[in-house]
Parts: sequence; C-alpha cells; structure tokens
Amino acid sequence: MKETFDIFLIVMSVLALFVFIALHFFEAGYGYLFNRKYGLPVPNKIGWVMMESPVFILMYVLWATSPRMWEAAPLALFLLFQSHYLQRSFIFPLLIRGNSKMPLGIVVMGMVFNTLNALMQGGWIFWVAPDDFYADWFSKPYIWIGGALFLFGMIINIHSDYIIRHLRKPGDSRHYIPRGGMFRYVSSANYFGEFTEWVGFAIASWSWAGVVFAWWTFANLAPRAFSLYKRYEKEFGDEFTSLKRKKIIPFIY
Repeated sequence: MKETFDIFLIVMSVLALFVFIALHFFEAGYGYLFNRKYGLPVPNKIGWVMMESPVFILMYVLWATSPRMWEAAPLALFLLFQSHYLQRSFIFPLLIRGNSKMPLGIVVMGMVFNTLNALMQGGWIFWVAPDDFYADWFSKPYIWIGGALFLFGMIINIHSDYIIRHLRKPGDSRHYIPRGGMFRYVSSANYFGEFTEWVGFAIASWSWAGVVFAWWTFANLAPRAFSLYKRYEKEFGDEFTSLKRKKIIPFIY
C-alpha cells in the first residue's frame, strides 16, 4: 500500500505542476474572473457546496472506518482539516451575497480534486502512515507549530473573505479594491490565508501528503492571484499600483 500511495503522491505533484503552468495561460474563470466558456453557470452558493463538500464527507468516512479514529494525533489532524472544510462547504456558501454564479466545469474540477485530496490526507493519516508514526505526537513540535500556523491562516482567510463580501452595498455591481487586514500587503489576502493554512497542516501532519496539498494550493492560487493582480492594475490603474502590494505572499510575490 505504501508504494502505491507514494506513486499517487508523485502523480499528484506532477499534475500540480501542469496546473500551475496552465493557469498562467488560462484564467480560472470564477468570481471576479468569471467566464462562461468553462461551462453552464451555477449559483455560487450551490456551486461551493457541490465543490467543497466531497472532501468533508470522504474525510469523515476515512476517519470513521479507521482503527486509528480515536488516537489523539490523527483525531487532532482530522479536526483541523474538517474545521476548514466545514466552514468552506457549509458556512461560507450561506454568507455569499448577491446572485453571482460560477461555471459548472469549475465545480466539477473542484469536486474531482477535493475527492483526491481526501484520499491523500485521510489515506496517509488513517491508513498508510506507520502504526507508531503519530505516537507521542504532542511531545513533538510539529503539531504545535503547524496547528498554530493553520489557525493563523484560517483567521486570515475568513477575515479576508469578510472584507471582500462587504465591498458592495446591496444592488451595487461595481468592483472595488479590497482594503484592510492582510490586504495591506497582498492583493489576494484570502488566498494567502488558505495557503498558510495548508503549509501549517503539512507541518502538523509532517507528511509528504500534506506537502503535496500545500504545493497544489500554491499551484492553483498563485496564478489566480497573478491574474487578479493584473485585473486590478487594468481596472484601477495608479489607484491600485500605488498601494505597492504583492500578489499572494507578503514582501515576496
């Protein structure tokens, strides 16, 4: 099983590289970058639930069927992981304002990736990791450093989404530059928060599965942050460029 799982991680890593390259040529057409060429429009609230809930459900199944389900470290990692997807699958969609839509193709691609990611993270933590891998985990620094970084990123992600959600008043369809919070430093603060979460999770789980997911997160979000940055430049000109923000990682990129 370990050898098969390692091949799975290598394939996922290579696919992430292709996605990273491709997204520099083809914008992921949802949100501010919405594009009908990616499929029939689906209401955002429904699309987000469809896209994010498979990972929450499958992760629960992998946990509930595992002999490790009540071991302290795997349970803590499970709760960290599920806290993000509980918010993203069922709380975040309810908070979406307006009647915006996303393409069905984006929804389907998200469902496929999230299913594979549940197999990566849950597969490693509950089934593939050696039996003693997470023994005495709370006496080691990984869970504390990674867990703190994960929670820090989650706070940034939720706060940044709040700022974006309140840019417009009811009935307003104009675009605005997000301000405040981590938007002082990057134009895609919500993406920075999410990337920070999964770097933290990779440290907390101390696994290649976690590293591959962090790499996937960057490969997916960094090109999108680049596209958003260019859109802001084009639409707002000096008003935006004078803010001297980076795209997704403060002071770096």
